[in-house]
Amino acid sequence: MTESSRRIVIEPVTRVEGHGKVTILLDERHRVREARLHIVEFRGFERFVQGRPYWEVPVLVQRLCGICPVSHHLAASKAMDLIAGVERLTPTAEKIRRLMHMGQIFQSHALHFFHLASPDLLFGFDADPAVRNVLGVAQKHPELARQGVLMRKYGQEVIRATGGKRVHAIVAVPGGVNKSLSAAERDALLADVERMTDWAEAAVGVARDYTLDNLEQIADFGSFTSSHLGLVRADGALELYDGLLRAVDETGQVIFDRLENDRYAEVLAEEVRSWSYMKFPFIRSLGPERGWYRVGPLARLNVCERITTPRAEAARRAFFAALGDPPCQVTMAYHWARMIEVLHAVEAIHELLLDPDITGDELLRSGTRREEAVGVIEAPRGTLFHHYRVDENDQVTMANLIVSTTSNNEPMNRAVRQVAEQHLSGRDRITEGLLNHVEVAIRAYDPCLSCATHALGQMPLAVELRDADGRLLDRRTRG
Repeated sequence: MTESSRRIVIEPVTRVEGHGKVTILLDERHRVREARLHIVEFRGFERFVQGRPYWEVPVLVQRLCGICPVSHHLAASKAMDLIAGVERLTPTAEKIRRLMHMGQIFQSHALHFFHLASPDLLFGFDADPAVRNVLGVAQKHPELARQGVLMRKYGQEVIRATGGKRVHAIVAVPGGVNKSLSAAERDALLADVERMTDWAEAAVGVARDYTLDNLEQIADFGSFTSSHLGLVRADGALELYDGLLRAVDETGQVIFDRLENDRYAEVLAEEVRSWSYMKFPFIRSLGPERGWYRVGPLARLNVCERITTPRAEAARRAFFAALGDPPCQVTMAYHWARMIEVLHAVEAIHELLLDPDITGDELLRSGTRREEAVGVIEAPRGTLFHHYRVDENDQVTMANLIVSTTSNNEPMNRAVRQVAEQHLSGRDRITEGLLNHVEVAIRAYDPCLSCATHALGQMPLAVELRDADGRLLDRRTRG
């Protein structure tokens, strides 16, 4: 058998948002030899922003996504603060941004858990697809579905109150914000915050109970040892808006710690592979073979030492008491970790709403222009990097974005391969249940391939099964 016959090259059929493709290559005995997740969309935002005035960038880049635009808006704004010479915002400006960011975390995590993940958790991976969907959740678990809808709505209202719009906000500008909360807006959000906190804590219980009740079955599902990366405060606590970089290896040993954001390129690099438009980041000191890492809710719990809000910290302690000392490597535990962050986000929202600075009127600061800056933030799906250079004409000359899902690219590919090896080896056809098993492994990471992934409640996905000579045995598509 020649090398060329072992390698299947899949060229993109379309460059439309949200298209993922999985190819699985079998040997002569139908054992999995290769499995890959292909991202066949091309975005190009790093080129689109070149030549634009730097103050336009925070508005432009949030068009990357309709589900997590706040994350791009704020990461770019943090970079442009520094371009404008502002290293520290006013208390009101920083707290308005933090409040909007927590609203984003709250609504995005709720959307993923209740609309996308819960059908698999509640009905099983092999359940009838006519039932295993968000409508099935609404019929069989109406109160849970109602809470999910209202929790997302509350997060969107936080974004609207702080940013002016629920989607594609316009509040952050270089050096600060252009509005604060009115007393009426603050009071309206306070009216529902305690109910949202109780619901968030109940959601933690749902994710916890599922994980522990099914741990024997899911412990190895798409799981493997890996390094983890995230932001922490100077004291090691979880930080989602403005922290320092920390990475730990598969044993929990620190690789680098409390690294300033503008030094990210010293420790991280990106690899390009011919079969995907998504890059493969890795930790330089470990190299591309060993240096890949995970980001997102599970990784953030693995790298932080505590959570600053009391209920979420109690939930974090219970998480590791049940699953063992960090780092936890159970991929399906992402869901439990995600709900702990939902609880932290709403607790933080409550604290910020009670802070008098949130209705203050000191919104902007200025400083001496500089030419290069990096903004890093913890998006719902993981650490998000925005790096820009600006010339003397205020035009962007370079942009580099490492999006959260990009960092999870290699882990998602490994999860796909492991699930394929567990559930496909020895078979010559693909069942709907197998297709969903593959998708469940990817979905654990809440990948943001496009807005449609969330809006439709299912991932556009194609799975191809080929034999050792490259002949197509079976193909199934979804979405």
